[in-house]
Amino acid sequence: MLPPLSRRVMDRTSDEFLLGKSSRQDAYDDPESPFISTFRAKPMSSAKGKRRTLKTICTVLGVVSLLSFGVVLLKPLSYLDIEEVPVYSTPLNSQSYVQGPPTQRFRDNLRNDTKYITSWISAGWTNDVMTYGNLIYLALITERIPIIAKFIPSHVDNSAPPFAFGEVIDIPRLSQAIGSPVIEWHEVKDSESEVLDDLGCWTVWESVQKLDPRPRGSHSLNLLRLDVSWTQTPDWVKLTPPGVQDNHASFWSLATLGFPETRSNNPELTNRPSPQHQVSLPPDDQLLCFDYLYYIGAQNAWEWESDYSPAWRFVGQYMRWNASLERLANEHARRAMNVPVNEPTPPYISIHIRHGDFRNYCNDLPLDQCFASLPVIARRVAEVQEELRTQKGIEVTQVIMTSDERDPEWWSGVRAMGWTWVDYATERTEEIYGKWYPLFIDAVIQSNGAGFVGTQGSTMTTVARRRVESWRGGPTRVVKWGSPNADDH
Repeated sequence: MLPPLSRRVMDRTSDEFLLGKSSRQDAYDDPESPFISTFRAKPMSSAKGKRRTLKTICTVLGVVSLLSFGVVLLKPLSYLDIEEVPVYSTPLNSQSYVQGPPTQRFRDNLRNDTKYITSWISAGWTNDVMTYGNLIYLALITERIPIIAKFIPSHVDNSAPPFAFGEVIDIPRLSQAIGSPVIEWHEVKDSESEVLDDLGCWTVWESVQKLDPRPRGSHSLNLLRLDVSWTQTPDWVKLTPPGVQDNHASFWSLATLGFPETRSNNPELTNRPSPQHQVSLPPDDQLLCFDYLYYIGAQNAWEWESDYSPAWRFVGQYMRWNASLERLANEHARRAMNVPVNEPTPPYISIHIRHGDFRNYCNDLPLDQCFASLPVIARRVAEVQEELRTQKGIEVTQVIMTSDERDPEWWSGVRAMGWTWVDYATERTEEIYGKWYPLFIDAVIQSNGAGFVGTQGSTMTTVARRRVESWRGGPTRVVKWGSPNADDH
């Protein structure tokens, strides 16, 4: 059964298209140097308690190791088995970094001996994931604890409810890997609270672009019941020199605003009245907050495209999937490939082809000349297969397509290639699990490929490519488009 017109939901916002690369040609700002801080749970335990805890942990790990060995002997081998949920030897309990259960006012739940940082989302879902990766990296270099709001619908129906970050991303695993706790807004403030909290925050958006002379809006502020008094960041937070048309700010320039010397050296900044209470507040010190952190770089714009990206290297690659979501996606992938129940999941090549809103960039060019044809995509798939064969000794014949294309004839061509896809209508995925899940499952399937082929200019491709390279050590390719024979090579 071909996907119905309403089936595909990926990549609908043009904001996810990487419109161009803007490289810094000089050291206008000092280059970023990554810094990983280590947080300790509070209060500290006694030495005796530590010895007892260590002994307990060692015992538990020994038992788990023996059980795991037995499971390996009994369970069919799958190339995805290495992604079993790890055992956390020293989990960072998020509850150690708030006063207690969620409160009516967020500030009542913040610890006096702890500093925090937050920001909000306002784009397509993949961009929002990247924004939270940037936020968490900024938290590391400022030694603050990030507070993450729920995902809000942009690629799905607006009737879909907000979705908790921790139901998509494995937060304990992330916290363990980066050495820092990560907490969510619903752990701080009661989601049902009707209290409108005052908060002073920085607006980066007004400093990095001049077309929209307002802070970047986000529906998250309404959901969290926050009445924000905005202060525009100084112009020097911009990543590129004055006069260069680019919307990116510098990580370390923003980081300095979290420290007292920089704040005291900029007393002339204006604090705008909040929209509802009309209260003018300076940017908060305990809860450092920014309107929008998608457009940030260390040395260049669009850095998630680059292998050196500190946000990817020190945060993004550790944002692994929630185990329940991973299992659900694997079940969908297995059914798409018709894998018998008692057989392991075979390695496959995942593809992400974005057409949807990219049609707008084809201008007057016919779509069949603007977009890469299926044979052109197949050539990239063959390259990935060959690399897997020669470098890993793996023969991969299964290919899973993910795309927002709605033309049934195009999908018939996908089938003719011998490839498959998840039929979410037949699966009744939205009906059973919710409107977010086709999007989430596509992203997990992309990341679980032994190799990957994607679409140039799509951030969904960018992040999937990074995941496959980092998590699977797999080869990747990106298909070029926009003109006839664009992907010739």
